[in-house]
Amino acid sequence: MRITGTIINYYFHCKRQCYLYANRMNLEDNSEDVRIGKVLHEIKNMDKSNTEIKLDAIAIDKITDKYVVELKKSDSDIKAARMQVLLYLYELNKKGITRDGKLTFNEKNSNEENTIILLKEETIKELKECMQNIEKLLESKTVPDGKWLKGCKKCAYYEYCYL
Repeated sequence: MRITGTIINYYFHCKRQCYLYANRMNLEDNSEDVRIGKVLHEIKNMDKSNTEIKLDAIAIDKITDKYVVELKKSDSDIKAARMQVLLYLYELNKKGITRDGKLTFNEKNSNEENTIILLKEETIKELKECMQNIEKLLESKTVPDGKWLKGCKKCAYYEYCYL
């Protein structure tokens, strides 16, 4: 299975969400937060410059001469977004395209303005370990148990897990 940015992001939010999404149980059409994210991307794309780029299993929000930019609604899970951008940088690097990564947040809960992400030997190692862990999770025949987290009520899988 090709690991996408969404799968990596979900892996850090919730192993159950990651497993269900990767195994094609997509409940995101019911999620208000997913709709908000799509609207933010549509607004960003209105000027038609540097719009989303799809390459193999990844979809990059924006690419400039210096950065691969990932737009996020909030900075609530910087680690998940960081790993997602590392995947994009890694995949582009394999194709001979070298950039740094940049996270941009519409809503900030912290004092972070933008987070810059560099593809280095240690971050590649971290990404590969993460991808191996995701592959092990997705090879399992059983859905991971649900674990109540602070973001569960806003999750597209809330009804599946708790109702």
